[in-house]
Amino acid sequence: MSFYQSKSITKNYDNTPVVKDISLNLPQGGFISLLGPSGVGKTTLFNVLAGIDLPDEGKVFLDGEDITGIPGKVGYMPQKDLLLEHRTVLDNVILPLLIRGEKKKTAREETAVFFPQFRLSGYEKKYPAQLSGGMRQRAALLRTCQTGSKTILLDEPFSALDAITRAEMQDWYREIAVSMGLSTFLITHDVEEALFLSDTVYILNGKPGRITGVFEVLPPRPRNRDFVVSQEFAAQKREILGAIGNEE
Repeated sequence: MSFYQSKSITKNYDNTPVVKDISLNLPQGGFISLLGPSGVGKTTLFNVLAGIDLPDEGKVFLDGEDITGIPGKVGYMPQKDLLLEHRTVLDNVILPLLIRGEKKKTAREETAVFFPQFRLSGYEKKYPAQLSGGMRQRAALLRTCQTGSKTILLDEPFSALDAITRAEMQDWYREIAVSMGLSTFLITHDVEEALFLSDTVYILNGKPGRITGVFEVLPPRPRNRDFVVSQEFAAQKREILGAIGNEE
């Protein structure tokens, strides 16, 4: 049985299905991605999987527990970093701990030890406006990891970054996910990002959005940057683009 899974999720708006019969499987320590064109329902599905919205049909399970419609069981990061500009970086990152009832002093001490690993050393007392785009995303990811869950849902977290910074963040998160034992579900519109990071790529397409393809990425992780210029990578990219309905 998969560690984190959705079973037959359907979500309607105004009695019209936006996504229908969505089943996904994320093994413990695994990495899966969801690809699809704009407007197909990726963020709607994300909100259901994160427990923010209830599905009209279907269930979400974490380690066998039914967590449908229960927020806080998994860590989730929306597309925008949502850092609070009036709070320091450290005080932004500790918010999940404060919500759980920890004292601010204890939360700061527990969280500060992760700043080197997230390449944020020396920025604990800075404010979000003083950070680069990549640093803001790392701070937001650290805050997400402070939820206490090892299952992380990411909604296009690197899409607003320039190409060089995005590649650096992908490399960094790949290492962080392994070192922290994270199970990751990534929503992205970037085929190369999905292929580089994932074990499995799901294709969401149509109206309503349905899973129209499942691709097991080869070779298995871990992979280095040489993979993205390999013939194997190019062949899988063409296959996925064909499944989405785009042209290379």
